[in-house]
Amino acid sequence: MNNNIFPCLWFDGKAKEAADFYCTVFSNSKVTANTPMVVHFEIEGKKLMGLNGGPMFTINPSISLFVTCETNEEIERIYNKLFEGGTTMMPLDKYPWSEKYAWVADKFGMTWQLMLGELPEGAQKIVASFLFVGEQYGKAQDAMKHYTSIFPNSAIYHLEVYKAGEEQPEGSLKFGHFALDGEMFAAMDGTGNHNFKFNEGVSLMVECETQEEINNYWTKLTEGGEESRCGWLKDKFGVSWQIVPKVLGRLMTDPAKAQRVMAEVMKMKKLDIQTLTNA
Repeated sequence: MNNNIFPCLWFDGKAKEAADFYCTVFSNSKVTANTPMVVHFEIEGKKLMGLNGGPMFTINPSISLFVTCETNEEIERIYNKLFEGGTTMMPLDKYPWSEKYAWVADKFGMTWQLMLGELPEGAQKIVASFLFVGEQYGKAQDAMKHYTSIFPNSAIYHLEVYKAGEEQPEGSLKFGHFALDGEMFAAMDGTGNHNFKFNEGVSLMVECETQEEINNYWTKLTEGGEESRCGWLKDKFGVSWQIVPKVLGRLMTDPAKAQRVMAEVMKMKKLDIQTLTNA
């Protein structure tokens, strides 16, 4: 796992509070960096970032975090902690696909899918999961193929589609697993009326070593999508990405440089490493 691609969660001033909470819910967890704007943390080896972005965007179920729990005690403990002050979308119960499963929104709005199952040695316990609904319904497999064509060390590992006579249209994606640069993800299509869609509430951060990487990902991910500011973009499926140089974190934590660097970031759409380091 390279941890070059990881979720960024948008909060209204509560990034550190949320990160601290998640570190109490999951084992092997820690906050690794804390600034007024961003908080980096790890839970069960999964790298995440919390962004204090204000009230402009809110997290919704379009991108959730899927957790494989290996014992009844573990899934019940995690479910009960995440449910405190939150809401349940699907209560912890037995379902056709699992002896124990739940989908819960915590008190900060982040949604989690919990499933009882065996975790193979070396497998990632927590993965980001895409839910394609509304105008994006039926596009989950296309998205998986698109993303795996862009990033190195990527592959589609599992596709389970609906058959004729099942609860969703034949051929739509029941569940899929894929890797982007060694980081595992999940995807599924979801029918029905939903009052949410992909947005900036949960974006995917891509840390790049070189300007060539930034240029490549920016060009391919904005195809059919749209550019935004400060390294943000939306792809053709509406998913938000942040394409940033890996050096940015170090520059932003240097008190002598942070203000000048941020001033340059605010001027840009696609980020330029040389301009940022010169600042």
